[in-house]
Amino acid sequence: MQKIGLIAGRGSFPLLFSREAKKQGHVVIAVAVRGETSFRLSSIVDKIFWIKVWEFKKIFEIFKKEGLEEIAMAGQIHPKHLFNKRVIENENFARILSKIKDKKADTIFGAVAQELESAGLKLVDSTKFLKEYLPKKGVLTRHQPTFKQWEDIYFGMEAAKYIAAFDIGQTVVVKDKAVVAVEALEGTDATIRRGGMISRGGAVVVKVSKPKQDMRFDIPVVGLRTIKTLIRSKAFCLAIEAEKTLFLDRDITLRFANSNDICIVSV
Repeated sequence: MQKIGLIAGRGSFPLLFSREAKKQGHVVIAVAVRGETSFRLSSIVDKIFWIKVWEFKKIFEIFKKEGLEEIAMAGQIHPKHLFNKRVIENENFARILSKIKDKKADTIFGAVAQELESAGLKLVDSTKFLKEYLPKKGVLTRHQPTFKQWEDIYFGMEAAKYIAAFDIGQTVVVKDKAVVAVEALEGTDATIRRGGMISRGGAVVVKVSKPKQDMRFDIPVVGLRTIKTLIRSKAFCLAIEAEKTLFLDRDITLRFANSNDICIVSV
């Protein structure tokens, strides 16, 4: 059986990746981050090692000791750690940061990927086992967007692609062709909540990939938590980019969206 390594971050993505990898006959060896990765991962993977966010060097040591060649990254590590004193002062991480021109997500992940590959570890597409979780174009829910919402969707797609090109974020909240919130380091859920406060309900949330999306890391992800945040923020519609957005917990998420008159569109 082929072994694959996993650098596991937050949310359900690492859990899904591990389940699907094992279904396809892989042994999964995970490195999990304390305070970020779900403890549920322990019951899914074949072996798990827990590290602190600043213990970057241990990743290489663990995977080398386990005899791994291919690894994947699934789930985010909260960007707030960029300002964590222990991370900043870590010799290995500081060395990586000193080489890069900025602290955009792609820049940092790209530098980490180079470090891994320099150590003989190949970073693979994070959707390697998950192609069926990337929805094709179409309305995914029973509830259809109105003409006005379609206008906001296409307006939002253009705006979201623009900010994604600069690696600022991948989500915008739109109402009446006005961008009321733009995602930055705070993440999608916080952006939706902020957009809901400003728009006072009735907004459209648009999430896209970057124009030159590297599918090895930082791909757009939505799921049940996203829809719950939409409902709390009184937004009406979620639009995602077709075949580039990972849709977690799809069946339960669509049932929940349908029962709350939320429309989800893959564009």
